[in-house]
Amino acid sequence: MTSQTFLVFGATGQTGQHFTSLALREGHTVRALARNPSKFGYEHPALEVHTGTVTDIPDPDLDELVRGVDYVVSMLGDVEAQKTRKVNTEFVRRLVPAMRRQGVKRFLYQAGGLSKAPGQPLPPALWAVRKTLARSYNGQHEDNEAVMQYLTDEASDIEWMVHRAGIGSNGPSKGVLQRSSRAISIATFIDCAAYTYRTVMDPSAVHTCDPSAYRKP
Repeated sequence: MTSQTFLVFGATGQTGQHFTSLALREGHTVRALARNPSKFGYEHPALEVHTGTVTDIPDPDLDELVRGVDYVVSMLGDVEAQKTRKVNTEFVRRLVPAMRRQGVKRFLYQAGGLSKAPGQPLPPALWAVRKTLARSYNGQHEDNEAVMQYLTDEASDIEWMVHRAGIGSNGPSKGVLQRSSRAISIATFIDCAAYTYRTVMDPSAVHTCDPSAYRKP
């Protein structure tokens, strides 16, 4: 496989660290924006880390980050901040124009599995979980939904895709996730990262907001 350059937001997160390690092992270059670069805990000649956050990076610096990359991947989440502000939506509304200016087309956004895709209601069981066990994450769900609506309505020229991930734990792999029209599996971080890695390079996933489910034996 030809070496590609990934720009990763959320690379020091629980899924992001697995994604970054996988991309590096596969011979790619990873450029990352991180509040605390020491969270990586290692150095790699193909890992380029920039210190900062998506809320404080000015547009000129954002353009520099985007310039020359093949794929942009966002695995951002800040539950406390998203209770009162659509942080990710604000950022994606700045990111997409930067991608246009730099001629970068492919973008994968990771959302939660309890976030509704535009025009697609959640199955009753998932809606019940969202309204009860996961109600403290409602701001995050609404932020994810606003991102998906923006991409659908205003970014058709970008090859975007959304992984509505059912992220569960940092345990070992439980199998291989595949794109599903409705089914969703509670997956480990490492499995979600592997799925996201495969999906961002899959042209058939462009303009989809699908969840992922474990492949049946």
